[in-house]
Amino acid sequence: MRVGLVDDRFIDLEKLNGIIKGIPDVEIVFSTLSAEEAYKYIKREEIDLLIADIEMPNLSGYELADIIHSHALNIAVIFVTGSSGYAVHAFELNVHDYIMKPYPKDRLVKSIERLNEKTRSSEIAGRLYLKQKNDIHIIQKKDIVFIERSGRSTTIHTKSGPIKTYQTLNELEGELRERDFIRSHRSFIINIHYVKNFSLYAKNSYIVSFDGMEETAMITKEKVDFLQHYYF
Repeated sequence: MRVGLVDDRFIDLEKLNGIIKGIPDVEIVFSTLSAEEAYKYIKREEIDLLIADIEMPNLSGYELADIIHSHALNIAVIFVTGSSGYAVHAFELNVHDYIMKPYPKDRLVKSIERLNEKTRSSEIAGRLYLKQKNDIHIIQKKDIVFIERSGRSTTIHTKSGPIKTYQTLNELEGELRERDFIRSHRSFIINIHYVKNFSLYAKNSYIVSFDGMEETAMITKEKVDFLQHYYF
């Protein structure tokens, strides 16, 4: 894994360097105190992961992540910051993790290990067999964006369109890998790999938007907190 580091505080950057150098199979491509310098490196060097502070002079870490996200660059982002005010917005940029300073070494190491695992298992294997009256419909699990229960029927939203079934969410949930799919709400199961952003809907719930799809799902605040802690 090729990693870039940026933090405008020398002591914090040195801490990052010390931790990352101790992780096997991880190479530091650049380490800089300037977000502008980090941006130049990103344009000319291939990296897999950017670890950045958020609040820096001129160009911020959040703006760097926004550039990565808006240009669809295949670079994961971990924010290591003293500010908690960007946590919800970080989801909109699909950052891998949001770590608050001060943090123990193991917190960052485990985050990078999770990223490695997520990268290796990004392709969801297997097929889902749906009962439809006298027929069985077969779809690839990796094509499922989210699943919605309404009344007595269930709609499985896939990349190629919706599919109706009478199987319950409890039945379907047992067929899907917890690492890739979560029960975000009593009426929804979502594939975390397609999530684009969360928009506040009510005090304890958010609307989930997905890449390449107009339809939306719901997620509880509790599940947003869970995703932030264990996935992002």
